[in-house]
Order: sequence, then C-alpha cells, then structure tokens
Amino acid sequence: MGSQIEICPSILPADFSRLGEELKMLEEAGADRIHWDVMDGNFVPNLTVGQDVVASCRKSVDIPFEAHLMVEDPDLLAPLYIEAGCDLVMLHAESTRHLDRSLNRVLELGAKAGVTINPATPVENVKHVLHLVDQVLIMSVNPGFGGQKYLPSQETKIERVRSWILEQDFEIDIEVDGGISASTIAQATVAGANVFVAGSAIFSHPDGPQSAISELRETASVAQ
Repeated sequence: MGSQIEICPSILPADFSRLGEELKMLEEAGADRIHWDVMDGNFVPNLTVGQDVVASCRKSVDIPFEAHLMVEDPDLLAPLYIEAGCDLVMLHAESTRHLDRSLNRVLELGAKAGVTINPATPVENVKHVLHLVDQVLIMSVNPGFGGQKYLPSQETKIERVRSWILEQDFEIDIEVDGGISASTIAQATVAGANVFVAGSAIFSHPDGPQSAISELRETASVAQ
C-alpha cells in the first residue's frame, strides 16, 4: 500500500479572488497535491467550483490536482474535471448505482480513480472495487463544509481498508479528509492513512502555510 506521507491542502478556505496566487503559495509551502472539493448543492449542502475554475488554475502550479466529486451525477462531471487537468478523480460510493462501471470510466479517460465513503457508509462498500483504485478516501466529517470536528469513529474504517490492501498486496493510498490538524493527524496515521486533506489547519496557522504543512508532515511521519 501507499506509505509516503502526503499533505493535500483543500482550497475551500482560500481567497478565491486570487486563487492562482494561493495555489502557488501552497506549492511553495510544500503541498504534495491540491485537493479540489467539488460540491453541487444537492449531494451536499454547499456549492463550490466548476471545471472551468480548475482548468484556469492548472497552469499556475506543477503539483497534481485531485478532484473530490461530492455530486449527484459523477458520471456526467468526472470527464469534465479530467479534461480540466485533474490527475485523480474520487467518486463517492453513495453517489452512483454502478460504482464499478463509474470507476472504470474514470480509468478509461486516462485519470487515476479513487473511491470515497461518508461517515455513515459501511466500509465494506469499497472492498470489491479496490482493484480499480489508486486511493480510498475516508471522510472523517460529514461532507459539505470545512472546519468541522474530526470523527475518531472513522479510524476503524481506515484499519479495515488497510488490512484489505495488505492482504491483496495492492499499492493504494488511504486518504483522510475532515478535521485534520496537528492534534488529529497522528491517530489517523496510526490507523493506516498516509494522505491527508487539510484546509483550516493550513490556512489559519499563525506561522503560515509552510509551517503548517511541515508540522502536519512531521507529526504524521513520527506516528507512522
């Protein structure tokens, strides 16, 4: 399974009036990827960025883009975000009736595929698609808004996914999104995660994004 610690800033807290500059700042601060929270106002109670915004920012930085599609029709939108420059597209298991087919479509379009589950979703829902994905995203908050409190109950899911990955000798990252900070990242790492989405913890750090990313990476690395 994936073992390298990666820190992926969410763009939700960014200043959207200068988004390109914000992405450059995150790249220079040591971010491994940019995490685009794509919300449609239906699957989750919020509305964020369309594919044109993502495409307009692709030339601003060199690090990979990942799209977290919190939308009711991922089969319609996934191709648009791949075309916009997202290297990895993550679909919610709850958002599509035919998860296997939807993930295969992402792969056919030339992107890496990921699967995501919400806090109330049984972790077994992703077991039979692991052979298709490069990443499993465990939501440690209910999706839709930034700045929420981390749910430790999701660590058992991380542990289960890690055990399946090891049993089948897959190379798959386990990402955690929601409430990740210097005080929660260690326990998520111990459970088996290696990729972490952080928004508020990075943008609101008193010493700036570089210190925030370094602190998160160091804390996770020590716990690994």
